[in-house]
Amino acid sequence: MKRFQSMQAARMSRAARRGGAALGGGSLALGLGLGLGVAGAAQGAEHMPKNAYQTDRAFSPGVVTEGGKTVWLAGSSALKDAQGRDISYQFDAQLKRVWEQIDETLALQGGSLKDVVTITVYLLDPRLGDKVVASRKALWPDGRYPGSALITVSNFAKPGILVEIQAVAVVGDRRAEVAP
Repeated sequence: MKRFQSMQAARMSRAARRGGAALGGGSLALGLGLGLGVAGAAQGAEHMPKNAYQTDRAFSPGVVTEGGKTVWLAGSSALKDAQGRDISYQFDAQLKRVWEQIDETLALQGGSLKDVVTITVYLLDPRLGDKVVASRKALWPDGRYPGSALITVSNFAKPGILVEIQAVAVVGDRRAEVAP
């Protein structure tokens, strides 16, 4: 039992180190209507053709890039909104803030959400997956969605976290635009 507790503590420590730090500011107007639309995803990336299920669930089966700068983002979660208010156990507010944090981090490298080519979404409750899908549809209205995995977990590093998103983006891709 002691070995299990030690392994669990080490795993939680690693998770705490990799995510959740909120960046200051935040200019995205994301609400449940998710008013932010990202025009032209992954600038010149080629989004492979989608079947009906992939289109309905708002993800691409693959995204091809050429050149550019690859940005590997740590998992992002949030317990406070951009104004510092507590958003523990508030899924919609956390999802909004996580997208903001990803966009803010990418801005430091000259990019934005439109440059994201793949995401891994971790949820505490699988019933919240449809809200994540709706947010992807709102963020990428042109249908040029990033590749995506949606995974249900049993817990996060801190109580109150309901969602974490890890992303990879390619900023300044040279590949010619191909229809979604």
